[in-house]
Amino acid sequence: MSDLGLLIIAVSLFVGGHELLSHPLRAPVIRLVGPKLFTLVYAVVAFGALGWAGQLWKAIPPDQLWMAPQWLRWLAVAAMLFAAILFIGSVTAPNPALMGMPSAGTSGPRGVQRITRHPMMWSFAIWAIVHIAVSADSRTIVLASGILTLALFGAAMQDGKKRAGDPAYGAHMAATGFVPFGAQFRGRAAWTTASPGLVAGIGGLLLWAVLLWGHPLVIGLSPLPQG
Repeated sequence: MSDLGLLIIAVSLFVGGHELLSHPLRAPVIRLVGPKLFTLVYAVVAFGALGWAGQLWKAIPPDQLWMAPQWLRWLAVAAMLFAAILFIGSVTAPNPALMGMPSAGTSGPRGVQRITRHPMMWSFAIWAIVHIAVSADSRTIVLASGILTLALFGAAMQDGKKRAGDPAYGAHMAATGFVPFGAQFRGRAAWTTASPGLVAGIGGLLLWAVLLWGHPLVIGLSPLPQG
């Protein structure tokens, strides 16, 4: 089997293992081995598969299936700023979509949750879409497609699981959008509320700048359009 075929298997194992152990297999495995050993099993499957995928990605020679135009490259740079803002906003404020977190209070969603109720998942999804569109590299398309699937499918599973366990979560879903700006487009929220907030905005800008600076050092290619 080719390295690309093995990469597809590794990425499938990472995505499938994560979803199975996060949802249908979580309770039975915890009953079988206990919560502490479950955490170890989960980490071994997730990081083992991801590490294997990373090593395979490095071993596969890069190719280019198409040439991304300059305007798309500039759009990708801007999209990554948006992804960075969503990510910072997701880690600097409690996320009601996560299990164990209370639903949004009477004040409603805050910060980036007014843009999407799954800001971290969408930051990963945007990263994946950008790298698929701009890299046009078979190995990157496989890896990024796995991240994209995990992010969006995982977000949908979070909604279902949280709504089943917390009836109040339905109000949070009604006040927010799954896709970015979904609540605004559907008239559930005013466009004036679609602001990430100062912390997410400044933090995202700083993270974006670090990513632009560090990308050539880590990957060997600048994300900025050349020429």
